Amino acid sequence: MYKLYVVGIGPGAYEDMTIRASRCLDNSDVIIGYTVYVDLVKAYFPKKRYLTTPMKQEIERCHMAFQEAQKGNTVSMICSGDAGVYGMAGPILELSEQYPEVEVEVIPGVTAALSGAALLGAPLTHDFAVISLSDLLTPWDVIVKRIEMASKADFTMCIYNPSSKKRADYLEKACDIIGQYRSLDTVCGIAWHIGREGEKIQQLTLRELRGTQVDMFATVFIGNATTKNVKTGIVTPRGYHTK
Repeated sequence: MYKLYVVGIGPGAYEDMTIRASRCLDNSDVIIGYTVYVDLVKAYFPKKRYLTTPMKQEIERCHMAFQEAQKGNTVSMICSGDAGVYGMAGPILELSEQYPEVEVEVIPGVTAALSGAALLGAPLTHDFAVISLSDLLTPWDVIVKRIEMASKADFTMCIYNPSSKKRADYLEKACDIIGQYRSLDTVCGIAWHIGREGEKIQQLTLRELRGTQVDMFATVFIGNATTKNVKTGIVTPRGYHTK
């Protein structure tokens, strides 16, 4: 059997990559990924052969990975964060039926919801929902419904892909939906460039978040009714102190 790993490399910093992920990359002959992600690991695995494709060529990238494995190479397809959270594990596994001689193994990584939450404090200590505002693959009306349901249920929310040049007002729209179900003073946070150069955080309210400019390098956290600011960051209590 040929071997193909689908590896979540974490938020960006080598220190945030799991030991298992690092070992897989070290044992691979070929590392394949989106150009930005490949640039994050090249310095740590300099002797590997690298293949890249730009954004919106995900399926081509997957076929490339399988074809390289069929040549007898041990291959790693890398993704930022976790490979199974808006990553390449899904399409790789779907296509694996076309390549029965290639064994696929998914290697978990630290997704932005977790690494960003750690920078801000502990906003996800209780139940939470992760929602992407990108409508490239998901219709906007479906995204709206998910935001509404998470808001009604008072889930803390982690928002991926909050804005882009073509979606400059999507976070504003999301805040308007959420504001129908919870206070505009709800505690929120933003983490930018997690684990990479330019990393920074901001704590603010839902009211302030609505008018804040963000981009694809930001991960947004929206608290529930109990989320609060403490001296060292944001906390969503689970209730330990009441027991």
